[in-house]
Amino acid sequence: MAMTIKVLFFASAREAADGTSEIQINLPPDQSTTSALRKRLADDFPRLAATVLDEDSITLALNEEYVGAGEVLDLKT
Repeated sequence: MAMTIKVLFFASAREAADGTSEIQINLPPDQSTTSALRKRLADDFPRLAATVLDEDSITLALNEEYVGAGEVLDLKT
């Protein structure tokens, strides 16, 4: 079963994502990591690629808690 992730874009990330403020991305269970999410965002938004792939430039949060590089995205129920 695919994991649906709501992604919110702020500030320069929103600008690089062509003004998009929010999207939903479906990731397969075997690709539900922060690295896979970053790759998918880079593929979907080429102008955002350099920034989103640089883990020092974009911080990811899940359920209002920061998540580190390569962590599995474990949604709260």
